[in-house]
Amino acid sequence: MERQNKTTVTIFFLHGLDGYPVFYFIFFLLCLIMYIVILLGNSFLITVSILDSHLHTPMYFFLSNLSFLDICYTSSSIPMLLVNFLSEEKSISFIGCGVQMFFSFAMGATECVLLAIMAYDRYLAICKPLRYPIIMNKGLGVKLVTSCWMAGGFTSVIQTTLTMKLSFCGNIIDYLTCEILAVLKLSCDDISLNVTVMMISNIFIIVIPVVFIFISYFFILITILRINSAEGRKKTFSTCSSHLTVVIMFYGTILFMYMKPESKDSHATDEMIALFYAVVIPMLNPIIYSLRNKDVKAAVKKLSKNIFSQRI
Repeated sequence: MERQNKTTVTIFFLHGLDGYPVFYFIFFLLCLIMYIVILLGNSFLITVSILDSHLHTPMYFFLSNLSFLDICYTSSSIPMLLVNFLSEEKSISFIGCGVQMFFSFAMGATECVLLAIMAYDRYLAICKPLRYPIIMNKGLGVKLVTSCWMAGGFTSVIQTTLTMKLSFCGNIIDYLTCEILAVLKLSCDDISLNVTVMMISNIFIIVIPVVFIFISYFFILITILRINSAEGRKKTFSTCSSHLTVVIMFYGTILFMYMKPESKDSHATDEMIALFYAVVIPMLNPIIYSLRNKDVKAAVKKLSKNIFSQRI
């Protein structure tokens, strides 16, 4: 289908990384391996958090939701991405594009808010330790997580609906997936409403959570510096170091992707960064929380002993 004014689009062609066809099979293998690690690693964290009673705390409830989010987010795009790396056509239906756009945007927006709530949880645990069990009870945890999912879903419904109602002048998306900004570039209509709504939603989904995380860690840092012993400071910081690492990777990639100046020469680099954001970060999350978390390590050892003793 050629590029022309107001074409009725029923299918999109994904031409991301079109200049590097010789690397498609390598990309396929890498993405497949990382996707398997994502599914196994995040499922493992969820399972351990459910089976070990010592992990039935708000922190691991939030972490389980983060793991589930990563599974959903990657599953909305990676399977199709794997197929397209081996396909000559590299296409997706109009409806399929809308579904992929909705779930990718919803999961990403939900994770932005969830990371802010996890920062608040760490703030209460470190700065208000005596009141923490009272404030961060099970009921509040469920309400906060539900609010995250509702905020992400509501934002995505609005963004996806506004985008898919547009008329398009072509059906070739110069991107690996149906990313909303890449699809908007194909529109023949005025997209000023889309841009305005996106800017407003970004304030609530990205800017406010980032500010909230910064303020939370500012008070956490002050509290840690007030601890007299170096061992005490180290132990306290270790309870939030995994979350801080994930936050830096997640928001650092988002800010670099969407706030750096546009350049024609950097398009391939942008797509590689987007691939890193979509695949590598969800793969690293369970690894970071497992390797740097004594509670998870202890839970794994306990479960392993129970399984081994039962077999004997």
